[in-house]
Amino acid sequence: MGDEQLPRLRADARRNRDRIVAAAKTWFATHGPEAPTEEIARSAGVAPGTLYRHFADREALIRAVAVDNFDHAIAEANAAVTEEASAWDALVRILRQSQELRLSFRLLTAYPHMHAVLKKERNADQARRHMVDLLDRVVRRAQAEGTLRTDVGTGDVAVMFALLAHPLAVEQSATAQLASERCMALLLESLRAGGDHDRLPGQAIWPDQITDDATAPPDGPLDG
Repeated sequence: MGDEQLPRLRADARRNRDRIVAAAKTWFATHGPEAPTEEIARSAGVAPGTLYRHFADREALIRAVAVDNFDHAIAEANAAVTEEASAWDALVRILRQSQELRLSFRLLTAYPHMHAVLKKERNADQARRHMVDLLDRVVRRAQAEGTLRTDVGTGDVAVMFALLAHPLAVEQSATAQLASERCMALLLESLRAGGDHDRLPGQAIWPDQITDDATAPPDGPLDG
């Protein structure tokens, strides 16, 4: 069901749809995109038939979760830009706290063909591009204030985040969570201006140099 049809949903149907998306988001985050739809329906408090009336198949549900996540990620990024004292602090907050954005990357990584599917939906494509534009502005401002090294570009940051968002090949555990947090700390430390950084090969990568936007799967082709 496309977003353009949502305003015509009855209030109770819309509530059911929202509950299904919220439940799917929780299940996908903990069990991956192959989580049983029956369990998602049960968590949402609806019958499996109700789930399938809103989402004809698993891909439709994944697509809805990804779009919803990008919408929330944009809101989180805007809040970070408004509320943080520096562009660096805003960047750190976006990369550390945006679980919505991280889940979207994980879904796109697990289902590489979903990238092409999402590009065909105007709202989803606009949301992804808006998120990249926001990240680009934060990156450039952090470089201008001298807190982010100048030999990296927004494309570098996006690809690094995509690689980090890739689910670990270990069970969901405290160790996996700690490993993810340590990797994020290492990523941020490598981006901070100053220090004794090794020279990077080539030139900084910016959004127009990677495949259409920075949300392609990490193993997708690069244009530049």
